Amino acid sequence: MSVKINYNKSSLKSNSLNLILFTDEKFSISGLKKHISKKDYAYLSDLIKTKDLKKNIHSFDVNSQRKIVLVSLKKNVKNYDLENLGAKFYDLFKDFKQNEYYLNTDVVGTNSKHLVGYFLHGLKLKSYTFEKYKTKKINKNISINVIGKNKPSLVDQIKFKSIEEGSYYTRDLVSEPGNILHPDEYAKRLGLLNKYGLKINIYDENKLKKLGMNTLLGVGQGSIRGSYLVTIEWNGLKDKSKPLAFVGKGVCFDTGGISLKPAKFMEDMTYDMAGSAVVVGLMKSLALRKAKINAVGVVGLVENMPGGNAQRPGDIVKSYSGKTVEILNTDAEGRLVLADALTFTEEKYKPKFIIDLATLTGAIIVSLGSEYAGLFSNDDKLSKQLIHAGENVEEKVWRMPLNKNFDKLIDSKNADMQNINYLGGAGSTTAAQFLQRFIINKTPWAHLDIAGMAFSKYGGALNSGGATGYGVRLLNKLIEEYYE
Repeated sequence: MSVKINYNKSSLKSNSLNLILFTDEKFSISGLKKHISKKDYAYLSDLIKTKDLKKNIHSFDVNSQRKIVLVSLKKNVKNYDLENLGAKFYDLFKDFKQNEYYLNTDVVGTNSKHLVGYFLHGLKLKSYTFEKYKTKKINKNISINVIGKNKPSLVDQIKFKSIEEGSYYTRDLVSEPGNILHPDEYAKRLGLLNKYGLKINIYDENKLKKLGMNTLLGVGQGSIRGSYLVTIEWNGLKDKSKPLAFVGKGVCFDTGGISLKPAKFMEDMTYDMAGSAVVVGLMKSLALRKAKINAVGVVGLVENMPGGNAQRPGDIVKSYSGKTVEILNTDAEGRLVLADALTFTEEKYKPKFIIDLATLTGAIIVSLGSEYAGLFSNDDKLSKQLIHAGENVEEKVWRMPLNKNFDKLIDSKNADMQNINYLGGAGSTTAAQFLQRFIINKTPWAHLDIAGMAFSKYGGALNSGGATGYGVRLLNKLIEEYYE
């Protein structure tokens, strides 16, 4: 089902239209008199008296063909409350038989442009579905005509649409099955993003071998598919200022390799490339809204399979940084992909900061469930910015500890380090501690473990289940508030 938003110059004239009207939190409709007929006003006044007004949204059937929907707004409503309200509205009206509505913005009050924009933004994000492989699709198209004086500005419309498109693209990538979106296909799709003004460089296995990216290559060597590192550059400033860098884990399917995962729920391992998908969706969003920053996205794309050439537990590999890693468990593969990607990003681009995203550990789900992503960082300022941005869009992060005392848990007798902590405990922290070793020049760095956030079995406030797109809005807000 698709939802189309039309911004019309006309005002409300016909009394035969399906209407969406805003009221205060007490559902006072006195301000609506000039927007609806006397008959409709009297009808609504009588019906409101019979309703339990604890809910924010009420729909009224004026007749068998026509609805009037009232949406109440609190005095100090926050932007994410408006988004959630828009999402709730979508859940209601997707089941209405009426397909066209007129949303009147004239009665919202001060800052109404932002109110309407965030309300519609939440509605659009909630409306996403992935039906690409269904033979029977929901062919319902709903149109909302936004009228009145207080429509979002053109700049805001572009901003909201760019974030929606970036989030949709992330969700699309994460939702694709592993037999379709393997590393070869993924790299091919990323190459097509140059049409948005993004500069794309694809490093295949031959190039990666020459660069010495052996921790990344080791993960993918058991697969018949290729392994890749793809860089996505957006230059929104004319100067050559240092870019913001975003790095994503792109394990298109994770069997665990020789350290094979249990069969139950292994189908969910198509989502193990969600960190990379967030980076890609973010970069697309920045390009669409012509963000006034320089940024680079770097994603490592591999498939972790148990083949005759697969990496073995006990192997020792030399990373791009020159540091050696003993592989104790081939299912701790994401950190190996990120290790080379992080050092490469820091050395090549010399960014202001690096933020990496990965569905890295099950331990973070034990710690934080599906409410917060785990945040690990070497920089207090960047951490505070991420926490604040997350609170503003309700894509929350919780800072977890890093400490040199954890290093002994990943020190190896046979190499510079080992890829897991065999003693047990602190699984997410030791994974982050491992990654930190590949930030060579003390660049401000943050690691977001999004294992509990990238996918939802039951759906959330702004998604209906499946891929959530978590991280795109968070990082957009970080950039918008602190770096543009």
